[in-house]
Amino acid sequence: MSSASSSDVKLEIGHVLFIDIVGYSKLLITEQREQLQTLKEIVRATEQFRIAEVEGKLLRLPTGDGGALVFRNNPEAPVLCALEISKELKKHPELRVRMGIHSGPVSEIADLNEQANIAGAGINIAQRVMDCGDSGHILLSKRVADDLEQYPQWRSHLHDLGECEVKHGVRVSVVNLCTADLGNRDVPEKFRQAKEKEQTVPAVPTAAVKPAGPSRAWIVALVIAAGAAAAFYVYSHRSGPTAPPSASAPPTIVIPEKSIAVLPFENLSSEKENAYFADGIQDEILTRLSKIADLKVISRTSTQQFQSKPANLFEIAKQLGVANILEGSVQRSADQVRVNVQLIKAATDAHLWADTYDRKLTDVFAVESDIAKTIGDTLQAKLTSSEKTAIAKRPTANPEAYELYLKGLFFWNKRTGADLRTAIDYFNQALGKDPGYALAYVGLADSYSLLNYYGGAASPTDSYPQAKEAAKKALQLDDTSAEAHTSLAYVLENYDFDLEQSLKEFERAIQLNPNYATAHHWVANGVLSGLGQFDRAIAEGKRAVELDPLSLIINANLGQDYFYARRYDEAIAQLRKTIEMDPRFYYAHWTLGIALQSKGQLNQAIAEYRKAAELSDDPYVFALLGQAYARAGQREEAQKILSRLSEEAKARYVHAYSFGLMYLALGDKELAIDEIERAYRERAGDDAFMIKVDPMLDDLRGHPRFEALADKIVPASQFEAKTISK
Repeated sequence: MSSASSSDVKLEIGHVLFIDIVGYSKLLITEQREQLQTLKEIVRATEQFRIAEVEGKLLRLPTGDGGALVFRNNPEAPVLCALEISKELKKHPELRVRMGIHSGPVSEIADLNEQANIAGAGINIAQRVMDCGDSGHILLSKRVADDLEQYPQWRSHLHDLGECEVKHGVRVSVVNLCTADLGNRDVPEKFRQAKEKEQTVPAVPTAAVKPAGPSRAWIVALVIAAGAAAAFYVYSHRSGPTAPPSASAPPTIVIPEKSIAVLPFENLSSEKENAYFADGIQDEILTRLSKIADLKVISRTSTQQFQSKPANLFEIAKQLGVANILEGSVQRSADQVRVNVQLIKAATDAHLWADTYDRKLTDVFAVESDIAKTIGDTLQAKLTSSEKTAIAKRPTANPEAYELYLKGLFFWNKRTGADLRTAIDYFNQALGKDPGYALAYVGLADSYSLLNYYGGAASPTDSYPQAKEAAKKALQLDDTSAEAHTSLAYVLENYDFDLEQSLKEFERAIQLNPNYATAHHWVANGVLSGLGQFDRAIAEGKRAVELDPLSLIINANLGQDYFYARRYDEAIAQLRKTIEMDPRFYYAHWTLGIALQSKGQLNQAIAEYRKAAELSDDPYVFALLGQAYARAGQREEAQKILSRLSEEAKARYVHAYSFGLMYLALGDKELAIDEIERAYRERAGDDAFMIKVDPMLDDLRGHPRFEALADKIVPASQFEAKTISK
């Protein structure tokens, strides 16, 4: 199974129009309100906006002084919309508006109030393109201009401006769009300044352009979901590097030829509720492929964020770091199944292989095995005899059990307490049909393990014993299951504090399935860090990111691996990258906070804790904020949060470690140690087994009670980093 994801997101290439009111911050509040209202009315009145309202769903209007419209499939849509807006703005000379357009990955993520937000490289670059212009300009990225070159009516209206240096030293190629009466024909001020500085300082022309100021926190996006020519949703868990090391020499990423991503299969069944079945076919093929060590196979968490037939395979393959893409569709009617697949070389869009399988439902495993083997042969991957056996294995002979398992997997991937409980019910039903179904026990184990994190368990003892029992049963049935070894390793680490045996189980899982991202992820962020094996932890964390590049939790936990190794600058850089992928991922904000705090940047840490608290009601976040207030001298605010946590604990489980951090910051070391001891007694291993490496506990190092507890949890004979500097 794949690792946890923060939210259900959809990902594709969007055509983005970014709009901004120039000089908005200098206006009076009444003027700001009036101008924003006028701009909203102008946008709503455009034909492109009305089409989107009719054909799709309007998710959110912009606030602040700007926003972004994201259109799907039609590169002309944002351009037409911009010209409509520009025409209407002639009637409102008081409105000084500039616009930027780019096509790129964008993401739609629902917040706690089920409002929509968007993020991603498509949004960021559209804003940066816009930042290069002045009032009246409609600027395009070179990519959009190249797309428009295919339409003869646009060619005379495109004026290449060259490169502009923007945020973080990134350079964007910009084209000015203007007609006889619309747009701004003047060269933007940034380009004039750059040219003047080039003439003044010819030896360093690329350093002459002053980077644009930081993006403003007020920007909120407007996303429109629609049909073939309308605005829709967006790409999530990935934007490019925050700042390339050199504009002239970007880093070279080597993509292995023997690499593949399996995109979501399209559900062509007449009954749309069969979506779980299409997801399951995709997941089973991916699982079989991942058993081939000679292949690099991207995890489901990353691939699931794309639509089944995306417009730009090359861009998606580049984001995922693969050379090949498998697309497919599933159509089911009663006990008949049709599976269509096509293997595509992304760089050339060449079809390497395609086939259609019409089979009985009982033969679906043979179809999945044949597809995986054919892909391996086509990509010239070497298969060992054990890998051939693993690919051909039938996990169950009972089609009803298989369907129930797929339903359980569907709900497991949703990652909420209620959905995990539903998943547990389906996995148990599958086992009722086939008690020998090892993967159903794995599903049961992982569902119970995650209950503690998603509000579905009263305490660790309410879920981990069941998880351990299920994992051990899975291994009794199939000792070659990498998933089962990973499930058991996770329980041994987090509940039993048996780090030595946990590491052995993780190593066995990775040996059995080198492409299983979850095993690399959990061993890095857990047992290896806890044992002080920081170099191995970071290497495994990087491997997990390579296999699941769009997973927010895996990216954030790589930052946490750096944090435990006290490589704070690298931790901060990795976590900022994660936040750029999804600014609403609260976990990355608080993890960034602890890295900043440990580096001595307490005020910046408090800002990140506050952001995390705005995005989640996780008690641990409030504990981090409270302890930071205490360390900043705001003891009254800290006491208020401590009282709040005490009240919370009466209604739901609050980790003892949270109280330990609070008492430590307030100066009561004895009470802090009491709470960490309670975390140990309650088997809250995800907190307690980091006792020897967690920088947040440095104030306790050298205290006899603390050191005795630390040696009890992590024996000195197992711990590699013999000294931890404060």
